[in-house]
Amino acid sequence: MTSYNNSYRNKNNRNDFSQTGKSGLTVEVRNGQFERALRKFKKKVQEAGIIQEVRDRKAYVKPSEIKRKAKDAGKKRWYRKMKMQELE
Repeated sequence: MTSYNNSYRNKNNRNDFSQTGKSGLTVEVRNGQFERALRKFKKKVQEAGIIQEVRDRKAYVKPSEIKRKAKDAGKKRWYRKMKMQELE
């Protein structure tokens, strides 16, 4: 029974990257240009939204607060759009 559970657990382990090959974000350093590779990596992380997700997961936010913040952000976008139209 133990061997079945271990093999079942290993097959469904999300962190097992042996079958998928490379995973996550990777950047190749060419000609020793580490700074350039670091800039590319930061850009990829930003586009993937990893930093924002980590910040969001730091603390629990109630669903009502999420809705309120989304509504406020929508109002802010709307007012900004109206202001830009007035300036044109």
